[in-house]
Amino acid sequence: MNPGETGWLKEYLDFRKELLSDLTDESRQANHPEHSLYRIIQPSGLMYGQPVGVNELPNANFWAEKDRMKILLAESLISSSLLFHNKPIRNSEELSKVIIKTLENIGNFYNTIFPELATPLKTLFGRRKTPLELAEKILDKRIDRTAEFDTNFWVQFFHNSLLFLDIFIFGQWIHTNADRIVSDFFKYEREELRFSVVKVIACAAHSNSKIEPEERRLLEFFLQSTDLPLDKKREAKKIFNEGIRLEEINLPTNNSWILKKYFLEIAILTIWADKRVEDSELSFLKDLCKYLGFTEDDLEISLLAIEGFVLEYWDKLNYLQNKQDFKQVSEQYIGRMSKAAVAHKNRLLRSVQESKELMELLGRARIMELPEDDAVRMQQLLIMVIKTIPTFSIISLPQQFLTLPILMKILPANFFAEVA
Repeated sequence: MNPGETGWLKEYLDFRKELLSDLTDESRQANHPEHSLYRIIQPSGLMYGQPVGVNELPNANFWAEKDRMKILLAESLISSSLLFHNKPIRNSEELSKVIIKTLENIGNFYNTIFPELATPLKTLFGRRKTPLELAEKILDKRIDRTAEFDTNFWVQFFHNSLLFLDIFIFGQWIHTNADRIVSDFFKYEREELRFSVVKVIACAAHSNSKIEPEERRLLEFFLQSTDLPLDKKREAKKIFNEGIRLEEINLPTNNSWILKKYFLEIAILTIWADKRVEDSELSFLKDLCKYLGFTEDDLEISLLAIEGFVLEYWDKLNYLQNKQDFKQVSEQYIGRMSKAAVAHKNRLLRSVQESKELMELLGRARIMELPEDDAVRMQQLLIMVIKTIPTFSIISLPQQFLTLPILMKILPANFFAEVA
């Protein structure tokens, strides 16, 4: 599969058949669709403008950055459609029909809501393009027009994280009849949501009463990628220079959980731009959570999600590669994980005792050094145990970072003595 060549979308769909089928399982449907979508998008890096979540695809390490992001955008749009599909899908034939309809929706969505990406429905010779051909072409144009790829984490974040809003609006749009009035509404919503992100960034940047040079550069990165009208860009610069109070942001009244999660994590990463989180900034994040209808536990989960993502892909996030910073982030993350593990110690003990395989490995580990394969398996099983903690039910844990020595630091003191 080569996302830079014609036909990439069909090859992707053929390769992802099993994954896409899994999204229609009853177990998936038992969860809130927005929570399931977050589980897919957050670890991929798309919310943060970082195309890191495609490594398991064939030859992905050789792809250009924009091609990696294109695959993630396609996967996220299709996943959103399947997760919000309100009828059971009983077999592969029904799944194929739903995917074809989804591809039609992708083409119609971008042609309608993103007029700058308008793509003819017919070829030069008058043949009507298939939904697959149209979706592939329009996704190519979407990434080519908007994406900016740079070695700087923050440049990519503020150029590419807006792709999340495509996915959010698409999830609403597919359940409507796209007449002119509805189309105008979604065009307006697209502009307003992008402007809301500007206000969140400005409010977060001013939360410690001063604008850091790193934060000032962020606005320039962001405004380059928003396609906001000139008057909105002027207003955005004024807001950023003068600041804006939380109660003046007037975020959309939409009660979408995943949209509010996106706003919260945009704010967290803005504050992270100077690699310090001051007390006043933490206080702002707590106030923002309250404003969004979240609890402080929700804030802790988002901090864990972002720190875990950064630690998992540290070697790919060039701007963040600094030994001192890595130590600081890892210590913060281990501390948060450990706090959650202590609070749910009894749950963890039960989960370990219920796993015969893990109990056997632990018994052997007490008397000998485990072979590498067994050590890896023990690590996997312990991560599965930690995932039983409700705090970690909707976020991805950094598998590469959570080595056995790190897991030993996270689990409560004398934990394994109590397991026996």
